[in-house]
Amino acid sequence: MAGMALGVGSGVLALQLLWGLALLLCLALSRAAGRARFAVVLVTLGAAILSAVLLLFPREDERPATAAAEEIVDTFFIGRFVLLAAMSLVVLGCLFLLLIYHLMEPTYAKPLHSS
Repeated sequence: MAGMALGVGSGVLALQLLWGLALLLCLALSRAAGRARFAVVLVTLGAAILSAVLLLFPREDERPATAAAEEIVDTFFIGRFVLLAAMSLVVLGCLFLLLIYHLMEPTYAKPLHSS
């Protein structure tokens, strides 16, 4: 199979590069002042549209040529789903902690100075 790097195809690497650059650009724009801060939405939408284009219009044929009758067996199937479940629980826990400690942080009124 041509175009393999790090065990994945070139399309996966292109998507990782696209979203990595979009994340870095969003982080840089979130520190900007004024209207440039709202460009994060455009960067995210642009990356999503570009990802959809890359996924919907592949360059190769959908049906690969049959070379041999090999049966691929995934031996780490259960372990991968256990890892996915653990990571999902961690993400949900982090979102819950973000909700509690950041988004729902009380804003106290400043005391009035009496003269």
